[in-house]
Amino acid sequence: MCGIFGYIGEKRATPILLEGLRRLEYRGYDSTGIVVRNGSLQVHKTTGKVADLKKILPLQIQGQIGISHTRWATHGEVNDINAHPHLNSDESIAIVHNGILDNARVLRNRLTNQGVEIVSETDSELLVHLITKGIQMGKNPIDSVRYALSQANGTWGLCVLFKEHDLLICARNGSPLILGQGDGESFVSSDPHALSTHTRNVFSLEDGDIATVSAQGIEILRLDGGSSSTEMTVIEDDWGEAELGDYPHYMLKEIFEQPEAVRRCISGRLDFSNGNGKLGGLKLEPSDLREAPHVRLIGCGTSLHACQIGALAIEQLARIPALAHVASEFRYNDPVINTDAIHFAVSQSGETADTLSAVKEIQLKGGKVHGIVNVVGSTIARLCGRGVYIHSGPEQAVASTKVFSNMVASLIIFALRIGRTRSLSRDHGRKIIDDFNKIPTLMQKYLANPGPIQEAVDLIKGSKCVLFLGRGLSAPVASEGALKLMEIAYIPCLSYPAGEMKHGPIALLEEGSPVVVIVPNDKHKEKSVASIHECRARGAKIILIHEEGDDVVEEGDIAIAVPKCNSLLSPLLTVLPTQLIAYHTALDLGCDIDRPRNLAKSVTVE
Repeated sequence: MCGIFGYIGEKRATPILLEGLRRLEYRGYDSTGIVVRNGSLQVHKTTGKVADLKKILPLQIQGQIGISHTRWATHGEVNDINAHPHLNSDESIAIVHNGILDNARVLRNRLTNQGVEIVSETDSELLVHLITKGIQMGKNPIDSVRYALSQANGTWGLCVLFKEHDLLICARNGSPLILGQGDGESFVSSDPHALSTHTRNVFSLEDGDIATVSAQGIEILRLDGGSSSTEMTVIEDDWGEAELGDYPHYMLKEIFEQPEAVRRCISGRLDFSNGNGKLGGLKLEPSDLREAPHVRLIGCGTSLHACQIGALAIEQLARIPALAHVASEFRYNDPVINTDAIHFAVSQSGETADTLSAVKEIQLKGGKVHGIVNVVGSTIARLCGRGVYIHSGPEQAVASTKVFSNMVASLIIFALRIGRTRSLSRDHGRKIIDDFNKIPTLMQKYLANPGPIQEAVDLIKGSKCVLFLGRGLSAPVASEGALKLMEIAYIPCLSYPAGEMKHGPIALLEEGSPVVVIVPNDKHKEKSVASIHECRARGAKIILIHEEGDDVVEEGDIAIAVPKCNSLLSPLLTVLPTQLIAYHTALDLGCDIDRPRNLAKSVTVE
């Protein structure tokens, strides 16, 4: 959540800060603000997005050092006062913060009793007053921040600007913070891609790191006074911001980028001669795969749905138990960890707080975790030290599309890999690979002629609830479709395995109720048709997603056909119509598609 961007160098800071915020806006857009030092600390902030901030700024703001913030609200309502940056009482120190202070109430009471005037409802403001206490005690800037954080319990990625010092102080605990080093200038960012136009040389702070950032360089230490092990890395070339081009929204652009994204993901990872998958980054030997008692996959939201498909594929090809877990619940359930088991942490950003907590829980109990992430150098990637980069490239829209497809593709490759160490034959593996290589072309074929999407939209957009149904591998696809529609069109949706529909959700059906049913031509088809009949008997209207040429088309009031493919790979095609339905429904309803309300791309708080 929240986006932080900072600059110190020889250039005018304001345009750099604003551009950095624009690139980070998908992390939160409840409010936004900047502070630039020009003799004094000049603060400008407002509710709304970066475009709203630009409207209130003076034409020219001088100053070559500043920090900025785009907010996703946790403590305190959305208003100008609660927007970051926050200043201390004499306006000599400013702070931006991403995270949550668990002992905020205690700190607020303590400071109030000491006579400190606290003007906002945020927990973040408390930190700037604590830093001020450190300065008043005669401490230097870095030790003042150390003092403040010694009083705090919780998570933080923060950046501090001082009126009297030519530096920024940054610290991290549980919330990502990336430092970039250029030629005579330095940068601070919550995400690496916001730095790509300035420098590719970055430092990803670890939990417990504190850094002094100047135009001349970056010094990283530990809060406890020791040395940091953080080393410089280089951002991948493709992690600049994607241009919108002729597309009206990033989400639509990213939907249509999926064929090429999947092609990148599977390139070099399918070994036809041996009928096997290749994922060297997992660092798993054949014996590890043969002897593993089970596989656990952990994720949130879209990543969870990819995990659910991955678990089914693993069980199907390897005949080994596999289970997908909700990351936010995992560590609180005191899970039993088998150290011989294979664990996956799946996250687009590699910074998802709930998934990170699950990783740490597994590692604490002696297990090994493999990351499946999209961002090189992300926290999950570094913490796991082994895993798979899915190579989707930057995804600008908050609602994930191409990342889902590449997560699914990566997990199916793993299913193929572990299957070949067990019962899966080489010929069967070759057949899957042959079909897999056709998927990007089949995705292109569908997107070129997506079928009656608008008819589905016309049925859905006025409804009070939409039911999504699927069986087998299609059940998680149904969940993903429901999630997309809720995220960007704000229509309540339910998703169930089709057989579960009659155990409760059927009570919601009435005349004209839209029901989206995903029915590939697989072993579940007959039972899925039975569920359709049960819905139609209650007056529901069926939006059917099916394979081209299949006679099941007769069961739909609106029928959307996708190309035929291997049933194992069907989620990569059947998800496409659900994404388009969500997009066009939101478009017709006038919703902000790329920046839906109350959401953020990267959820870095629990």
